[in-house]
Amino acid sequence: MLRVDTYISVIGVITYLCSENVHSGNEAGLFVSGMSPSDYFQPFIDWADGFGLLGLALVSASEAALQPIPPDVLVIPMVVEADSFLSISIIVLVATLSSVFGAFIGYAIGYYGGIPILGKFVSQANINRLNSLTEKYGATGVFIAAVSPIPYKALAWIAGAGRMDIRLFALAGFFGRSIRFGSIGILIGVYGESVKSSLTWLNFSIMTIICIIIIIPLINWWNSLNVEISQ
Repeated sequence: MLRVDTYISVIGVITYLCSENVHSGNEAGLFVSGMSPSDYFQPFIDWADGFGLLGLALVSASEAALQPIPPDVLVIPMVVEADSFLSISIIVLVATLSSVFGAFIGYAIGYYGGIPILGKFVSQANINRLNSLTEKYGATGVFIAAVSPIPYKALAWIAGAGRMDIRLFALAGFFGRSIRFGSIGILIGVYGESVKSSLTWLNFSIMTIICIIIIIPLINWWNSLNVEISQ
């Protein structure tokens, strides 16, 4: 099984490129400063992995509300090791539903805490971006955050602070997270052993580079949101 280190490092770099804030900027800074991600995240992942689906639900829900570890680091190895399409479907469903549940907690934090609370964890630049995302795109913005590396929990806070329709918020998050986790399940479910056998360090590195190249336009668009609202 691939360890979590490389995958989290990629997420950290992407988060760093997407943000200038204290909250996620510090998370990413750990990775670009030469510190090992496993020193911070691997013990928690190992602990959660020991609880199986319950651990996955905990990581997925807490990531959508508070903490920075993406549930993908459990979803990917669990799907790879699953022995049936039913098992894969259950993994995807647990990750999706628990993430949506966690987003409700994030929504409540924003709803009752408001912008002053957000300002303690998210930079003004990213508050501007997330405000622009919700005001300009509405539920589509929530969908984008649910699918992409954009901090989903931070958008949930902003959506709560802005009193977004909670039904649209939940629906957009559900579809977004279903696609994010479901694509992993479908890839393994359809291609099975051929995908598993390709998960070598070399192929993983190549796929990582391709993903980063593909995501650069998204990063540029994300950064442009702050420019738009500042004008």
